[in-house]
Amino acid sequence: MFYKKVEISSVDTSKLQVLKSDECMELLRKAHEGDKRARERLINGNLRLVLSVVQRFRNRDEDPDDLFQVGCIGLIKACDNFDLTMNVKFSTYAVPMIIGEIKRHLRDNTYLRVSRSMRDTAYHAMIVKDIFMKENNREPTVEEIASRLSLPVRDVVLALESVVTPVSIYEPVYSDNGDELFVLDQLSDNNTDSDIVAEISIKDAIENLDSREKQILNMRFYQGKTQTEVAEELSISQAQVSRIEKSIKRKVKE
Repeated sequence: MFYKKVEISSVDTSKLQVLKSDECMELLRKAHEGDKRARERLINGNLRLVLSVVQRFRNRDEDPDDLFQVGCIGLIKACDNFDLTMNVKFSTYAVPMIIGEIKRHLRDNTYLRVSRSMRDTAYHAMIVKDIFMKENNREPTVEEIASRLSLPVRDVVLALESVVTPVSIYEPVYSDNGDELFVLDQLSDNNTDSDIVAEISIKDAIENLDSREKQILNMRFYQGKTQTEVAEELSISQAQVSRIEKSIKRKVKE
């Protein structure tokens, strides 16, 4: 992939190295055996994963340097906790860890101030709810609570929601012999983290192409040139361009 120079946390992202899958696994093995230099190389060789995740949050009003540093914490945790016996790529395991670390940072550093009047409304609404349940042996509807308080239904709903304690999506709700079910597992997701994993995997695959393959990929799919135009510019046959293009697609797919 063709990266522009971007400085983030004093790191020139255009110079970030990319480890091949076998190199990554070898460094993981050495790092888990206590090799500190291998651990450092492993972390530095996967910083582009952090960068890719940080770019996902670029539309938020957050300092990218801060998010990058927080994401690096997630990467380090992934390096230290990765199970070598699992039949998955390291990036597949690391990306959700990095995303989770950044989301926890955003959650823990977001402050919502609830007004005194809204807290009072919530307090009175809960008292009305308790009284109603004792009188009728059932929970009242929001409309019934609002009626007793002589308040609009919308005000009661907002007040009650304002005092609900936020729950982390990583909060365990069930555990059985070490197998935990988290809040996240019960949520539908129209834009899953697997999308970003796939995108990063494609970038990694392109990085592993040789210079001629990258050049043809750039000319064909970024510059929009035909196979004939590419062949003429590189002084090779159109059939060669076609064969190389098929080889590129096969490598990226694999």
